[in-house]
Amino acid sequence: MTDHDHPSGRRAVCRRRRCAALIAAGVLLPLPALAGCSDEARDTSVATSQDIAPAPRGELKKGGTLRWAVDALPGTLNAFQSDADATTTRIAGAVLPSMFTLDANGRPQRNPDYLDAADISARDPKQVVTYKINRKARWSDGRPVTAADFIAQWTALRGKDNAFWTARNAGYDRIGKVEQGADSREVKVTFARPYADWESLFTPLYPKSVMGSADAFNDGAREQLKVGAGPFLFQKRDAKQGRVVLVRNPKWWGDPAMLKRIVLQSLPGDKRAAALADGSIDVAAVDQVAAKRIASARRAASAGPHAPGDGNAGPQSEGNRAGARSGAKAAAAENAVLRGYTIRKALEPAYTQLALNGSSGPLADDRVRRAVARALDRQELADTVLKPLDLPSRPLGSHLLMAEQYGYEDHSDALGGQDTGAAKALLAEAGWKSDSTDRQQAGEKADAPAPGRDASDGRYRDERADDRSDGGDDGDADDRNPARSGRGHAAPPAGSERSDGMRPAAAKAPLSFTGAVGSEVQQAALLRQSASFYKEAAAREKDEAGEDTTSAAFGRYRQYKRRAAQTLGAAELIETGQAPNLPGSGGHPGALRAAAERPADAAFAPRPAGHKGAKIVAVKKNGRPLTLRFVLPDGAGSAQLRAVGRQIAEMLAKIGVQTSLQRVSDASYFQDHIASGDYDLALYSWPGTAYPATDARPIYAKPQPAPDGSLTVEQNYTRVGTDHIDQLFDQAASELDESAAHTLVEQADARIWAAAGSIPLYQRPELVATKKTLANVGAFGFATPRFQDIGYQM
Repeated sequence: MTDHDHPSGRRAVCRRRRCAALIAAGVLLPLPALAGCSDEARDTSVATSQDIAPAPRGELKKGGTLRWAVDALPGTLNAFQSDADATTTRIAGAVLPSMFTLDANGRPQRNPDYLDAADISARDPKQVVTYKINRKARWSDGRPVTAADFIAQWTALRGKDNAFWTARNAGYDRIGKVEQGADSREVKVTFARPYADWESLFTPLYPKSVMGSADAFNDGAREQLKVGAGPFLFQKRDAKQGRVVLVRNPKWWGDPAMLKRIVLQSLPGDKRAAALADGSIDVAAVDQVAAKRIASARRAASAGPHAPGDGNAGPQSEGNRAGARSGAKAAAAENAVLRGYTIRKALEPAYTQLALNGSSGPLADDRVRRAVARALDRQELADTVLKPLDLPSRPLGSHLLMAEQYGYEDHSDALGGQDTGAAKALLAEAGWKSDSTDRQQAGEKADAPAPGRDASDGRYRDERADDRSDGGDDGDADDRNPARSGRGHAAPPAGSERSDGMRPAAAKAPLSFTGAVGSEVQQAALLRQSASFYKEAAAREKDEAGEDTTSAAFGRYRQYKRRAAQTLGAAELIETGQAPNLPGSGGHPGALRAAAERPADAAFAPRPAGHKGAKIVAVKKNGRPLTLRFVLPDGAGSAQLRAVGRQIAEMLAKIGVQTSLQRVSDASYFQDHIASGDYDLALYSWPGTAYPATDARPIYAKPQPAPDGSLTVEQNYTRVGTDHIDQLFDQAASELDESAAHTLVEQADARIWAAAGSIPLYQRPELVATKKTLANVGAFGFATPRFQDIGYQM
């Protein structure tokens, strides 16, 4: 049976796609906690939750085309199908009715363009919601928006007819009937069961021509929307050019759209920097590297013609000078284009979490999960990601609400804050204890730094130049990020003296685990890993340098390239038994080479546990050390996520927990590892929602046995849940008193913290490059875009 044949299968696909999209963006892509719940404690503002260059419509020009980068062409234009994605949602928001929109704080607001009123008109014996439709509202074919459209949508989405390939029916399945009221512009919705999140329904609203039959629902609205009722209309989907074109709706009754056209251009994240540099795109969500490139172009303009890297780099041959002039000219042209952009930044309504798979192994014990959670310094992790961007860096204190949302409270105290002693005690209680005699038996001095550790703080570092959080301006001495300031690094590999002028992060590649079993194998494996680090760092610097061979970036590229060759050569010497002073170097070179090239040794070698003072204090149970497999995505866009993963590994080392870092391709990361439960620890993101009682329930629902013996986990990929949490969600979804519903959501969140299956770390940054002349567009945060207000300034 295919996903399209079974509703539950379709829902699973939809959920995987939604989460995977966040991973690709910055789970990459995917807010800091505020202590307490009082108004005094809530110091966030629209400035941190939204950055869209607001401007009155009177200050904008009429006309123009907006070229907006999207991840991919939408698989469907039907937002209720399993392959709907963020682009589907964006198109629907521009061309279809939304009964309620969200403000910057994530609160639903009645949309007056479509509704004159919408209220709970009765609570007993049944909940009844009455909608009064704006009498000006009509579809582009001339037909008015009426109760018939509401009835058709409910019929398609209620989940009673499997002929409709629906991906979700939450809320619609609680409705007992939908009927016309006093006239065709009044709709009465009677609920069979009370539903607190009724404002989420009928958004977007499709015409009855789409919802009225299974064929139209399943196929008719996949590649075109013949009828719309928004400020824009769908014009065409051009697969050849990878774009969707929306045009101004001449029959729109509200404020007319300022733009004439919106072109949604399919553009992968790794190609957006180049598109911005040639000016072929107007709006694009970007990563920190692209954002930094725009900032660098603006600094280059203010620094003048003789700034570093402008071609005035001392004596050169005539050929080199000609190449330098050509490169400088190209760089100057690119900078001129990039100076036409600005970066809009806010805290995205999505958060990155550490997921702990509680289905089996050591993490099935809630004491071990809580120990891992209490080893984390979440403030340090938030600082790493958000401080370089000058965004508020407070760890998120809720699974269910973002910090700028109404009703937000920090419930992390239900688990407890960072406490190494408490974490060790929890491990000991679970039977995982350290053996303090390990190092003495190995003949090591108690006060000597452990291999691969910095004597200053005892932390093991496993750095990778391209994985550094690099969100600030530049930085050989960025004291906001210990990984960039030279603090807490391992000693550099042999032959990596600091006289080469390399950046600290790239110079600190991993060393061997001296004294470990098969240490020569691990030395070779880690040297190969170091070589890979330097190769990727070189590629990044080469990309940044472009054609400018006189720039500092090009110099670093050459240094990294040379270092890659050196470390790879050292690995080969070890593997062939030619390296001096290595135990077993005259042994079996073939076996050493084979072992070094196995992924389990080469890329995923466990980090040794330890603490300040450099004693190895790995905890053990029945003679086996506690080692957790930490799965991370391998793509270029996931560099920051891997940097956070390494920090977490170092924090766990302090309580004696070893981590085996496993990097897998972005394509397989979510479906093959997260969704299937093939991990111990993982980092991925969830979107925030205005309706947590409905949308968050499947994320934290207790897994249930299926008839075939498998486990139905819905979206709960940590496999950690309780009956009490499920009950609190059910009660919150049925509670029509807003204050009481908030209380139930808060209680559910506290219970989720205590279960320690998911640890929110930080709200993700949202970075959007826009043309400087554009207004009312950028980092929207929670707010629903007003597409009709987007335009170019006069």
